[in-house]
Amino acid sequence: MIEIKKGSLRNLKIKLFADGAELSEIAKAMENPLIQGFTTNPTLMRKAGVRDYKAFALDALERVKGLPISFEVFADDFPTMERQALEIASWGKNVYVKVPVTNTKGEFADDLIFDLSYSDVKLNVTALMTPDQVSQVSARISPNTPAIVSVFAGRIADTGRNPVPLMLECLAALQDKPNVELLWASPRELLNVFQADEIGCHIITATNDILKKLSTVGKNLLEYSLDTVKMFESDARAAGYHITTS
Repeated sequence: MIEIKKGSLRNLKIKLFADGAELSEIAKAMENPLIQGFTTNPTLMRKAGVRDYKAFALDALERVKGLPISFEVFADDFPTMERQALEIASWGKNVYVKVPVTNTKGEFADDLIFDLSYSDVKLNVTALMTPDQVSQVSARISPNTPAIVSVFAGRIADTGRNPVPLMLECLAALQDKPNVELLWASPRELLNVFQADEIGCHIITATNDILKKLSTVGKNLLEYSLDTVKMFESDARAAGYHITTS
């Protein structure tokens, strides 16, 4: 059982990466000493209204001041993915290039991963769901080039499966690649940070919604109960609700 007390955040061994594409949120996350890196993806960028991919990336790079940051390719054919990856990698030494584990046809990106990794491109291989995928990817990554493997534990949980045993298997699949870090992607709640830390996962991403909850870590539950009662009362009063009683 995970015991969470006040001050537990100071004892975390896992790296916390902020996940998003709002430049204002990236700047705010930089003020948090717990944040050790950043991730983005085309979906988040579209949601944030990003129009110019490279302009956004270069602006973000200025704000993160050398911390690792991942930008994703968006082509669906492997030759174009490779060209995009080489261009993205040229934007900074702290850039990790996100490439999907397959294209939309389900074709494994084995040659792409091999060619880029052995060309010294730091990869973040993304959208993995199974330990077998992790083993396949690990076999294609150069032992001399840093890389991240992003397993979408949150989406695994969405299927009704407990992601923890699967993430332990993923860690075991990376034992012979000390240059490769396992990233717990798409967490659904703050508890996932402590679950990932307990099993020895290297990195976990967190959206701004989860980062906002950091202040509640270890909070006294009776105090939290009272705060909740006060919230209900305040919202009902602000809404002007009234029940006529006899």
